[in-house]
Amino acid sequence: MNLKLKKGFDINLAGKAKPELAGEIISEIYSFKPTDFNAITRPKVLVNEGDTVKAGTPIFRDKKNEQVHFCAPVSGEVVSITRGAKRFPEEFKILADKEIQYVEFPKYSESDITRLSKEEVLEAMLKSGVWPNLVERPFGLVPNPGNEPRDIFISAFDTHPLAPDYEFVFKGQEKYLQAGVTALQKLTKGRIHISIPSGNSSIFKSLTGVQIHEVSGMHPAGNVGVQIHHIAPISRGEHVWTTTPYGLQQIGRLFLDGRYDSSKVIALAGSEVIEPKYYEIRNGISIAKLVENKLKDTNSRIVSGNVLTGLKVSKEDIIGFNHNLISVIPEGDNYEFLGWILPTSKKLSFHRAFGLFSFLSPKKERVLNTNMNGEERAIVQSGVFEQVLPMDIYPVFLLKAILANDFEEMEALGIYEVLEEDFALCEFVDVSKMEIQRILREGIDALQEA
Repeated sequence: MNLKLKKGFDINLAGKAKPELAGEIISEIYSFKPTDFNAITRPKVLVNEGDTVKAGTPIFRDKKNEQVHFCAPVSGEVVSITRGAKRFPEEFKILADKEIQYVEFPKYSESDITRLSKEEVLEAMLKSGVWPNLVERPFGLVPNPGNEPRDIFISAFDTHPLAPDYEFVFKGQEKYLQAGVTALQKLTKGRIHISIPSGNSSIFKSLTGVQIHEVSGMHPAGNVGVQIHHIAPISRGEHVWTTTPYGLQQIGRLFLDGRYDSSKVIALAGSEVIEPKYYEIRNGISIAKLVENKLKDTNSRIVSGNVLTGLKVSKEDIIGFNHNLISVIPEGDNYEFLGWILPTSKKLSFHRAFGLFSFLSPKKERVLNTNMNGEERAIVQSGVFEQVLPMDIYPVFLLKAILANDFEEMEALGIYEVLEEDFALCEFVDVSKMEIQRILREGIDALQEA
């Protein structure tokens, strides 16, 4: 399929990472957080403080889905388990070995993987730590292995601000990507769909056993939810799984190398980074280690992920499990008198009434801060959400249905098709300053529990 999306809006921030791998960053302490995953409410801890683990050792599992193991990203000693309300384990900290030791899993050749049964693939993925790379829609959960997905979708490009270039990141990793695809084929009777940018030569075109779709358009064209909506929408009662190229790579490494390898290449980007580049890390690395001596001497905000959907973090935090980008932009704590209304070409706004003249140079790279230029107010029905959301959904009415706790209306208005990232751009252009992603997640959680 060739998708040409006309709706959307690109946020072109200054400070994109240069296509240059600056080396590997190693930390003394690595962490793993159950809070990185939706609906993990009853985790069962499988290790104690002082225990020695290897990369791939299970450290907890959710009692609602006990087959899925969440595993240590590195080897070493479990030095602390931080617990919150009701003794919920919020963070596991591991003092890493200088040389990483791995739990050994069976190795297969590419031809061997094609002969594996569904049960053998499931068992390997569930025990090794790669399973949490999958996301089940609706609801955005770690998949229940008892559910067979109708299809599996992968977006092979990212249109978020400062997003890493997948063609650079995964160059030379084709054998692992192909092995990941071959393994996932065992889990569905449907198709594996991969979307790539329209008109570009892509390393993902060489993969076999997949349906390739070319997509063009502004952000959120790279969102897998938008792609699913146009290729094969989700109906009530159906399950669709998604993963990222990073997840595909980890699955491939498991079967070809026989180990859970949590290493990945991420981008450190943003206007407040001295030299935005790519770095190789392992999941759970300390933010402090990652940004050490790499930031300008300014008051800045560090975001794990992209600036639309990521999490504000401090240097004491870690990079999120599903994040492949650290964004650093100016903190918006300086206020201008009538700054939102004065004519200027420096600011970016979807509304031509604000950030006047910015529409004349849409591709210009801009330094934007976190200032909201206002506060939350009553919902203004401006029709702007429909201009940036390339889906056949009425976003304002869906949000109102969520606020009214009207489950039937939520279902009728398409809540099964969306997750927070699909509405993130609506939050950016919203003149009412609502926390739209939070509202949507509350609606999804309420519907799931109903």
